[in-house]
Amino acid sequence: MIVKKLTWVTAVLALGVLASTAHADIALTSKDDMHGKWKLQYTKNSRTAKETVQREDSWEFSGGKVTITNIAREGGHYDQVPLNYDIENGKLKVPFVGRSGFDVFSLEERNADTMTLKGKFGELYYFVKK
Repeated sequence: MIVKKLTWVTAVLALGVLASTAHADIALTSKDDMHGKWKLQYTKNSRTAKETVQREDSWEFSGGKVTITNIAREGGHYDQVPLNYDIENGKLKVPFVGRSGFDVFSLEERNADTMTLKGKFGELYYFVKK
């Protein structure tokens, strides 16, 4: 009986490990990897979170800069100034506006029409190509 329970527990743990590695980060190698215009559809706190936050902003990666436009804020929208971004250790680094430090994102998934970025705290950003 104990052996059956141990076998079952081992199988469940193995499936959990496989599921967690199914969404491995894709290493970015250069700024060209990010080139393009993307509409941010929504964000989630984690892959398993049910709640989504609808977004309206667009991110354009061009010439080593990222420009984020149409950012919703207090009943209106604003555009962020273009910022130089970096690729470091396979991750996207975008500086904060008006203060020191960076947002760090890893590329979770991407194809010709969609892209998912993961923030440093596990939050996910779901984009569609513009």
